[in-house]
Amino acid sequence: MSKSLPSPASPLRIGTRGSPLALAQAHETRSRLMAAFDLPEDAFEIVVIKVTGDMIQDRALKEIGGKGLFTREIEEALLDGSIHIAVHSMKDMPVEQPAGLILNTYLPREDVRDAFVSLGEGGITDLPEGATVGTSSLRRRAQLLHRRPDLNVVEFRGNVQTRLRKLADGVASATFLAMAGLNRLNMTDVPRRPIEVDEMLPAVAQGAIGIERRIDDTATADMLAAIHDGPTGQRLAAERAFLSALDGSCETPIGGLAVLEGGTLHLRGEILRTDGSRVLADAADAPVEDGAALGTALASGLLKQAGPGFFDA
Repeated sequence: MSKSLPSPASPLRIGTRGSPLALAQAHETRSRLMAAFDLPEDAFEIVVIKVTGDMIQDRALKEIGGKGLFTREIEEALLDGSIHIAVHSMKDMPVEQPAGLILNTYLPREDVRDAFVSLGEGGITDLPEGATVGTSSLRRRAQLLHRRPDLNVVEFRGNVQTRLRKLADGVASATFLAMAGLNRLNMTDVPRRPIEVDEMLPAVAQGAIGIERRIDDTATADMLAAIHDGPTGQRLAAERAFLSALDGSCETPIGGLAVLEGGTLHLRGEILRTDGSRVLADAADAPVEDGAALGTALASGLLKQAGPGFFDA
């Protein structure tokens, strides 16, 4: 293994988006690899790659192509050998990878909850009638409108810092951010109120970092095995199978969360109409080794309940 380890002369190149959160996740990956193999920082090179989803900020994701907008250019760099690994927020990842790539390494999962962020006092129930809330997530939009159909929900894209500036500028009274992102950025000064998962089911794979590589890169595979978190992988196997069976994309409001207790996975899932007028939810358990089958079965049951045209509202 020592012959294959990166060095300052031949560093392992880590591809990432350029936002502060994406860079924090790449730095966490580097730190874990440094610790696992007692390597210096300059044995790694962090390569920032511009992706379409970050370059186009004035339109909703569903209008310009969905989740692949945050991964396409990075995956192209993986395939052409410009980088060795790519670090992703798993909630942004399509359920299928391009031919030649594999995504099977996960870091320990952070807080899965959403955070209600507002410069005012109180939470969702305290917003005045007709208040404006900003979010780019169809899931959060639908969940919010299901509870508060009186609210005005507007498109709200950009990284954490951009969204906070929009709040300060009065574009909206409140927004939502992932607790995981706020924690990874150590943004303890942000006026956030965690929303329990019973109140707002998070996005599939929220709070998880995934590391993608070329299938034939066995040296890198050996390195990544040292930092892979098995329980996170087991939970995501169920959640991403659930998402896959629902044909999940940025155009479909879906929530899902698996919890691991001993050898059992408990999976909850929900699908929503985009206007929040209807929500279908269910839950099921299975042995951990049957996580993917559990996700597929839960999705199948919800689709049967929904019937044709459920998402057309």
